[in-house]
Amino acid sequence: MTPPAESHALRGARRLPAWLLGLGPLVLVTLLVAALFALDLPGLDRRGVPQEVMAVERTVLRPGVIELHLRNDGADPVRIAQVAVNDAYIPTAQVDPPEVGRLDGAVARIPYDWIEGEAYEVTLVTATGATVGAEIEAAVETPARDAGFFGLMALLGLYVGIIPVTLGMLWLPFVRRVRPALIRLFMAATVGLLAFLAVDALLEGVETGGTGAQAFGGAGLVLLGALVAYVALSAVDAAVSRRGGASQGMRLATLVAIGIGLHNLGEGLAIGSAYAVGELALGAFLVVGFALHNTTEGLAIVAPVAGGSPRLGQLLALGAVAGAPAVLGAWIGGVAFTPPLAALLLGVGVGAIVQVAVQLLPTLRDPDSGRVMTPLTAGGLTAGVAVMYLTSLMIAG
Repeated sequence: MTPPAESHALRGARRLPAWLLGLGPLVLVTLLVAALFALDLPGLDRRGVPQEVMAVERTVLRPGVIELHLRNDGADPVRIAQVAVNDAYIPTAQVDPPEVGRLDGAVARIPYDWIEGEAYEVTLVTATGATVGAEIEAAVETPARDAGFFGLMALLGLYVGIIPVTLGMLWLPFVRRVRPALIRLFMAATVGLLAFLAVDALLEGVETGGTGAQAFGGAGLVLLGALVAYVALSAVDAAVSRRGGASQGMRLATLVAIGIGLHNLGEGLAIGSAYAVGELALGAFLVVGFALHNTTEGLAIVAPVAGGSPRLGQLLALGAVAGAPAVLGAWIGGVAFTPPLAALLLGVGVGAIVQVAVQLLPTLRDPDSGRVMTPLTAGGLTAGVAVMYLTSLMIAG
């Protein structure tokens, strides 16, 4: 039997708004933490040698100046005491602010008459004697972020994203005329294409995440982005399925286009960031490589609608969804690239592609045997991976 005092308390709690009941524990734990720090309990202060860790997020080269964008990746404040280029001390170098708190950023401006194409090694020495290194493999002036820069990034995104994907969708008439067994073959090839893109983005994301500030999560941001994208795209798929209206084929094609678009966002990010630091030599061979590589993505979009009658406007919209994010990615990469952001966005592409591949697997089922994996689908999967691998060799570098 409930005691009278407890019964009274329960009745009083029921009269309170639900939001206040949910906020109560958060307020109490906040007061507890504040009290611990106010009482200055033993063990809360940091002792011993400071743990100084500084990450170089971006290098900007302007005439007569080397500029490093820094991020405090450790637990203690860091003060930069000296700056050297190729072991030569630069007394006129400035770091703003001179002392960098945890997770804060700073900019080191180093007056230095660098020579285009030459390699340089910049060393920052902290007040405790720790060193932070930044290597410049080939010095090239960083492009100005003006209208011409954004226009060029949009053009690059058009070349490597929208145009190739749209051209690949012209395979639709061919796919619609083949036998049902070959449709399953193309669907299996689509899954193979997506599997290659997912693995490629995962490896690139892990590598990129390992080069920046690790306090934000490092390579773990790839998994975080993948999880968020997988759950979000699953929710979108469930909402579309409940509403109805779209055919099964169009629903799958839309999911494929979204997944490829999120992958192309990461691809555009890489292009924009490489151009911003002068590392992208976009010659005709590279354009051809991107065109061949991304044209196969158009096939992945139209394969699910081979049995339907999609309108031209729907197909153009799918091509834009899949290709246009390359333009946005190029803009972000050229202006606000950081390794943690790149790792997160590449992870988003991985999660989206995996979710789409899972949705496509039931379409591979053989109507006679009921099996998903048959010699036909195995051959399609292998062919999809092989095509993406061979075309990726043209843009490797």
